[in-house]
Amino acid sequence: MSTEGKEVGTVEIDPADFGGSVNRQLLHDVVLMQLANKRAGTHSTLRRGEVAGSTKKIFRQKGTGRARAGTKRTNKRRGGGTAKGPKPRDYEYHMPKKAVRAATRMAVLSKLQDQETIILDKLDFTAVKTSQMSKILGALNLRGKKDVVGKGFDKRIDGVTCLVGIDKANEHIWLSTRNIQGIAVMPVNDFNALTIMRQKRLILTRDALEALRTGSKVIESA
Repeated sequence: MSTEGKEVGTVEIDPADFGGSVNRQLLHDVVLMQLANKRAGTHSTLRRGEVAGSTKKIFRQKGTGRARAGTKRTNKRRGGGTAKGPKPRDYEYHMPKKAVRAATRMAVLSKLQDQETIILDKLDFTAVKTSQMSKILGALNLRGKKDVVGKGFDKRIDGVTCLVGIDKANEHIWLSTRNIQGIAVMPVNDFNALTIMRQKRLILTRDALEALRTGSKVIESA
């Protein structure tokens, strides 16, 4: 497609360039790993040895007619510690590099098979123009329309989220997209399974698609 939303040709894509098939379990495992690696792990609760209060037994064991009770720091009482609560920890773990690379190719293939990918003939920005990028997204039916809700009120219905893949870093394109909600831009060399699957639509330029194909062949031969 062109940036005006018109068809300008067709592209033949061989599934073998992207692994041939989608292994759902592998894709799930890699995305789960990448989500876990993004966790801060700074959660912390106070346990019974860390809360304020005496460790003295509240009242004697027998003779009061009440149920036996120990320290006021117990998790059974208000203000007591948390039983088995979370403590700071590192959630990071890693899978084999070949598996991660294969999952990235499978994520691209899944977007192609589900017809959630748009191939642009080219995407050139000589200056920072957010309005230009919004116009392109509108031509591709990827942005919502403005509806009037009541007198003096209007509401923006956001379109689907979208990942724009380019062959190499372009500051003009990135800055032109930065303020558009739900749209992300990155070079295909920075793609991973999580960033691809997180967005509903995938936009690739012809050069970006060729870079993905070339990168896949290099990985397969390694």
